[in-house]
Amino acid sequence: MKLGTEGVIFVSDTSRVSSGPDTAVDENRLEELIVEAQTALPVELPALANRCASALGLDAASIYLVDLQQQLLIPLDEASEPLPVDSSSAGCAYRTVSPRVAQADDGSTLWMPLVDGAERLGVLAVRTSSLDGARIRRSRMLAHLFAMLITSKRAYSDWLAARTRTATMRLPAEMLRAFLPPRTIGSSRCVSTAVLEPAYDVAGDAFDHSVVKNFLHTMILDGMGHDLTAGLTTSVAMAAARNARRGGADLADVVGSVDRALAQWVPDYFCTGVLCRLDADTGVLRWVNCGHPPPLLIRAERVLAGALDSPPQPPIGLAGPLAPAARQVHEATLEPGDCVLLYTDGVVEARDADGAEFGLDRFTDFIIRSSSAGQRPAEVLRLLIHAILDYQRNQLRDDVTILLFEWSPQRR
Repeated sequence: MKLGTEGVIFVSDTSRVSSGPDTAVDENRLEELIVEAQTALPVELPALANRCASALGLDAASIYLVDLQQQLLIPLDEASEPLPVDSSSAGCAYRTVSPRVAQADDGSTLWMPLVDGAERLGVLAVRTSSLDGARIRRSRMLAHLFAMLITSKRAYSDWLAARTRTATMRLPAEMLRAFLPPRTIGSSRCVSTAVLEPAYDVAGDAFDHSVVKNFLHTMILDGMGHDLTAGLTTSVAMAAARNARRGGADLADVVGSVDRALAQWVPDYFCTGVLCRLDADTGVLRWVNCGHPPPLLIRAERVLAGALDSPPQPPIGLAGPLAPAARQVHEATLEPGDCVLLYTDGVVEARDADGAEFGLDRFTDFIIRSSSAGQRPAEVLRLLIHAILDYQRNQLRDDVTILLFEWSPQRR
C-alpha cells in the first residue's frame, strides 16, 4: 500500500499486504447467505451485503452503482448520498478499477471496484476497524460476488435501472436503451467500450458489440431523424444483426439481413453505420461501411490517416432500385495494441458558443493523450464524452456515440 492524494491509500498489490491477526470466517453462515442471494430481491442487496460482510469478519459493506452518465456513484441504500466519480475516494476506485483505502480514527473504508468482466458497475465500500491482507482479500471476494449478483438481477429489475438515473428518460431513449448491450465487454485479448449521449433523450444513434467464440463483433448506427421512429429504425437494425450473427451468418450476410429487415419493417427510413468483425486470434479485421464516417485506426499513439477508408456504399435499409446489389467487405490486419474508433457525426460536429466545431483532430488527440497517460479505454471514453458535453454546454444538437475497441493479444 502507498499513500495517495486526499489521504487515500492506493492498494497496488493486495497479495503482498501483510496479514495481521485473523478473524474467523463463519463459513456455514456465508454459505447460507450465498444461497439466499440467489432469490434475494434487488432492493434486499444492501442488507445482504452487510450480512455477508459480517460473516467474513468485516464490519459493514455498502453498494454504489454508477449513474447512466458516469458522473455519480449512487448508493443502493436510499438513505445515503451519491458520491462524485471525479472527486472522491470511491470515484478513484471506479476510475482506476483498483482498490483504494480511506483511513479514519475509527477504522478504514476500503473502496473495491465492482466489475463484471470488463464492465465497471460501481464500487463496494467495506468498513473495517483494522486492515490486513486477509480482510483485503475477503473484501475483494465480496466485491466479485456482488458484481455477479447485480449483473444477474439488473436485467429484470426496474428498481436497479431507476437508481442509476438522475433525470426523467424520454420514450425514444427508453426504447433504444432496452436494446443496448453493456457499455464495455472484453476478453483477455480484446476489449470494446462505448458511450452514448444525450443519455435521457437519445433517438437515432446506437452501438452494439458481442463476442462470438474468438470473434469480436462491433457496430455503430446513426438513424435517420431524431424521433421515436429513428430509434425504432436502429432497434430493428440491431435486432436483425443479432439474429443473423446468432444464426452463424458471416459479415456480408449480417449487413444484408439488416438491409432486408429495414426495407421490410420501416421502409421509409434508413441509417448509416459501420459493422466490424475482429478475429481476436489473428488480428484480422473485416468491416463494412454503409454511408458512415470511416473507422479510425490508432497505432503507436497516432492516427494512421486513411488506413480504414473504403469506397462509399449506400446507407442501410434502402429498398428498390436504391438497394445495393451486394455489400463490399474490406479487410486489414491489426498489430498488437491497435485501437479502432467508430463514431457518429455528432461527435466532431459539436460546437462551442462561438460556433467552432469540436473537430476530428481534437477528438482523436484527446483519445491519444488520455490513452498515453495510462487511462483504460472505458475511462478514456468517459472523459471524452464529458469533454464533448462541456464543449457544447450540455446542449447537444445531435446524438453523440463513440465505440472504441482494442486488440491486445499479449494480455493472454
